[in-house]
Amino acid sequence: MQHLTLERHQVWIYLAAIALGLWVGMSAPGAAPFLDALLWPVLALLLFATFVQVPLWHLPAALADHRFMSATLIGNFVLVPLLVAALLPWLPDDPALRLGVLLVLLVPCTDWFITFTKLGGGDTLRAISVTPINLLAQLLLLPLYLWLFLGAELSLGLNPVELLPALFGLILLPLALAALLQRWINGHSSRVAVQRRLAWWPVPLLALVVAMIAASQVSAVLGALPALIQVLWLYLAFLLGAALLAKALARLFRLSTASGRTLAFSLGTRNSFVVLPLAIALPTGWETAVVVIVFQSLVELFGMVFYLWWIPWRLFAGRD
Repeated sequence: MQHLTLERHQVWIYLAAIALGLWVGMSAPGAAPFLDALLWPVLALLLFATFVQVPLWHLPAALADHRFMSATLIGNFVLVPLLVAALLPWLPDDPALRLGVLLVLLVPCTDWFITFTKLGGGDTLRAISVTPINLLAQLLLLPLYLWLFLGAELSLGLNPVELLPALFGLILLPLALAALLQRWINGHSSRVAVQRRLAWWPVPLLALVVAMIAASQVSAVLGALPALIQVLWLYLAFLLGAALLAKALARLFRLSTASGRTLAFSLGTRNSFVVLPLAIALPTGWETAVVVIVFQSLVELFGMVFYLWWIPWRLFAGRD
């Protein structure tokens, strides 16, 4: 099986993993503590394998295309937060649910965004070059966004200091190790095979993560089902609005058709991998945040099936 085939069918793998996890959680509820303990190293390995695929040392190449870079940064870090702000009032008044939605919608994707750009006729090289900028910008800006959106609500039963171990142990440490490995790989062409082998890891590892979350948080998953209907419509509205924002920015910055498609996939895909550790590290009572983040990933994958038709054949049709 080719790696691209695995990524095309990943949504079905995740659905099967969630179903298996729910069955395990209901059949063997005593396994929850063991799964909670196992979740952290698996999640760290997932993020490491994901970060290895991000060209962390390609920042100069990303900065070279000023128009595309400007459109991407304005879209992801100015217009998308404004879109989320417009959608947020439609959510129930539940701090945990709102926090989960904000965590996942405010940060652009750094992994399968490149895959869908390639499948959708976008500019893969631009997608690769802009990814490290998106990753670094979201790590810097996410705390500011959360303070602006939920400043008062975050103070209710949530101590941000409790998230520091997850931030450093599950995000910054894997990021640093991935950068060191990339530096080692870049030193010799024969070492590229290591990176290619690691590219197979994210899909099965994420399937294992969502299965363990479903098994250990089965009551939270089942309890959140009514709210997920409202969240579903918000996620669908976000996918539609993000693509239309990309179209407007592409016209404003006079981007090529391929660059416009790349921008649309950048604005439409979100970085659930990176924010998931933060949600899992939240104290008791905030489990809904984890559920809505995992749910967003599934909605987004189905949405990308629509994007792969709509973006290249309707919204950004034709050639340059």
